[in-house]
Amino acid sequence: MKVETTRTTGLEPAEARLPRWMVGLAALATVAALAAGQPRFAAGLVLGAGLALVNYLWLHQAVEHLMTARHVRLPRLLIAKFILRYPLAFGGAYLLYRTGWVSLPGLFAGLFVPVGGVLVEAALQIRDGLRAP
Repeated sequence: MKVETTRTTGLEPAEARLPRWMVGLAALATVAALAAGQPRFAAGLVLGAGLALVNYLWLHQAVEHLMTARHVRLPRLLIAKFILRYPLAFGGAYLLYRTGWVSLPGLFAGLFVPVGGVLVEAALQIRDGLRAP
């Protein structure tokens, strides 16, 4: 009886590529907004993408620490980041929006940059899966 095995790869390469996809998509969208003559939209996009990227990195750091922790107690700085990330992000974004420096649609577009990064990485994973023998 022959057992069929499937090749599985680790998630580390995909985890390493995700922030790069996010930064690349944000840069591409920002250049497109500036080329279209929308500097406020581009500023909102940069702000939203920056907030989303920091949020992703902090969340990734917290989950990674939880999965590799040998003890139950988390560092205080990690807890502070986890609790304060949304109030700080929303407060800063609201302040910049109210001053008129950024546009709200640009801010929301930037906040969705991680979704685009995940979609690009998913497409690459599907392509690599289809090419595998």
